[in-house]
Amino acid sequence: MKFFASQCSFNYPWEHVSASAWRKYPNEMSTHVVAVDVLRREFNPQTGILTTERLITCKQNIPRWLLMIVGGRDTSYVREVSEVDPIKKTLILRSQNLTMNHLLSVQETVMYSPSKTDPTKTVFDQNARIVAYAAIDRLCNKIEEWSVERFKQNAAIGKLGFELVLKKLADTMPDGIFDSAQTASV
Repeated sequence: MKFFASQCSFNYPWEHVSASAWRKYPNEMSTHVVAVDVLRREFNPQTGILTTERLITCKQNIPRWLLMIVGGRDTSYVREVSEVDPIKKTLILRSQNLTMNHLLSVQETVMYSPSKTDPTKTVFDQNARIVAYAAIDRLCNKIEEWSVERFKQNAAIGKLGFELVLKKLADTMPDGIFDSAQTASV
């Protein structure tokens, strides 16, 4: 079992970042994500929480040795369930791989929340738990190490791609639109 954790901040308020999250994929930096389909969306009028379930289709460059061992393909599917809480100002995304999860389980949790020190910034917290299942411990370790490294690479590229998405939204929205959302929720 291996873990991955990352934290950064975006120079946009939470309202801007949470609105942009729905436009994160596809983007020119994260070309491994080829499709995102909404499976279910529910709104709870008592709490104001919007829950969305999506299916994310990825195409990865997986090492041939690994494909030969497990008999897999380079296309994989991920189930993501997100919760937007406008009262707490959190967007939490939980994802789990569906493809070959009997051999490799990747559980990721991402949370976007306003910076405690600067309301014009949004904090991004990412945590992943990666577990490989095989009879040979050494093989499990190698698969987990490769997966953590790939996760790290995709996270760095994903941040750059999301920055482009954030800028695009900023360029297309009228000035102050997210400021009014911020004061309306107070």
